[in-house]
Amino acid sequence: MGLFGRTNEKPPKDLINEWSQKIRKEMRMIDRQIRDIEREQEKVKRSIKDAAKKGQKDVCVVLAKELVQSKRAVTKLYASKAHMNSVLLSMKNQLSVLRVAGALQKSTEVMKAMQSLVKIPEIQATMRELSKEMTKAGIIEEMLEDTFESMEDGEEMEEAAEEEVDKILFEITAGALGKAPSKVTDALPEMEPAGATAASGDESEEDIEEMQSRLAALRS
Repeated sequence: MGLFGRTNEKPPKDLINEWSQKIRKEMRMIDRQIRDIEREQEKVKRSIKDAAKKGQKDVCVVLAKELVQSKRAVTKLYASKAHMNSVLLSMKNQLSVLRVAGALQKSTEVMKAMQSLVKIPEIQATMRELSKEMTKAGIIEEMLEDTFESMEDGEEMEEAAEEEVDKILFEITAGALGKAPSKVTDALPEMEPAGATAASGDESEEDIEEMQSRLAALRS
């Protein structure tokens, strides 16, 4: 405690080291999440191939859409890692400035990176906390509340999904289903007997729901 009961502020160097540690921790978490999503994607691809062999086009399309969403989630996670790397580099520069000027310097690069990072649901809580601390330290300006809102891409998904879904189906089923970039209209060349398909219908539906739940959990 300082004079008059006031808490001493942390030295700028300690703040920078603390922020850097938190960012590196979040980056490791993102790496794990990316690996988990990519493992799940491989399972989905195998399920699409199985459904294609059974002539279950609707199942293929549903799973392909899940794959599109998970690929986009991974892309966003990689982008967030790039932004965090940018912040880490800026923190190193801040240490250099601190040695020369004796104080931290306002950074537009850090501001831009943090504006993007606070929108990523997976790391939003930590990045909000860091942005407030950096604002207090004078590195960035205070962010408006709407900056913290998560990015919604439901509409974007509807507009661009069909073409991506077709491409994925075309690649995974080796041309048996899907045309890139035209809409899926092809019938599948191989069909299992009706009895076999009916018998496995309930099981396939349960597998799809389970897979969708796992991918949704990984993306959230």
